[in-house]
Amino acid sequence: MPEVVHRWVATRDVAQVDGVLSDLLVSYTNDFAKHGGAAQFAKISLAWNSLPSQLARENKKFMWGLVREGARAREYEDAVSWLVEAGLIRKIPLNDAKGVPVSVYDSPSAFKVYCLDVGLLRRLSRLDATVFSEKTALFAEFKGAFAENYVLQALVPQLDASPRYWTNEKPRHEVDFLIQVGNELVPVEVKSGEVVHSASLKYYAKKHADSTPLRVRFSQRNLTLNNGVLNLPLYMVDRGVEFITKAMQETER
Repeated sequence: MPEVVHRWVATRDVAQVDGVLSDLLVSYTNDFAKHGGAAQFAKISLAWNSLPSQLARENKKFMWGLVREGARAREYEDAVSWLVEAGLIRKIPLNDAKGVPVSVYDSPSAFKVYCLDVGLLRRLSRLDATVFSEKTALFAEFKGAFAENYVLQALVPQLDASPRYWTNEKPRHEVDFLIQVGNELVPVEVKSGEVVHSASLKYYAKKHADSTPLRVRFSQRNLTLNNGVLNLPLYMVDRGVEFITKAMQETER
């Protein structure tokens, strides 16, 4: 339902769409109350409403303290699990990138979360739809989070295994997504604009030189394949895995 509603943006009044999305958010919140009584309702609601705060930071690792000050994992992990099982959020584990199957190398505790739909994320964040067309510094920090959510939302149906992410502590680097395409691990970076410099993507490829067939970047730039880096325009993400597969075949020649 949310993805279908979000497609109306191009053909219907934005205010009408926002009304539908807001009604969906109210329906979801009301549904929380049906599970586990008042205490569980409060925990699920806090976890759900913390989503914009979780994504607003440069380091998007899920922080329990953003759900509620002083919160601990043991108090709220069941609420997060409920949201994952309900399909309202997507949980992206930290991964060591040591091989396939990718799930074998997941971290047991570190993860990021994203909303099931970027339109719902906008309404949950209380942002007007015009924010995407306006060049405002107030939205600059959060714009990247929306781009990541959009890319993840489109990639998930194209993959057998859910995307992961990767970090290196010293020096500090983070790759937005790590996807398994066939039997290969592919690092993916998401840029919301045309500035595409990514030291983390370069560092990852250097550290995993023998097991990185391709680096992928989604951005506002045109489709290119240069020096092992595939740049895909954001609007082509719905066919992203198809182009990634073709690019890997090309680089093997």
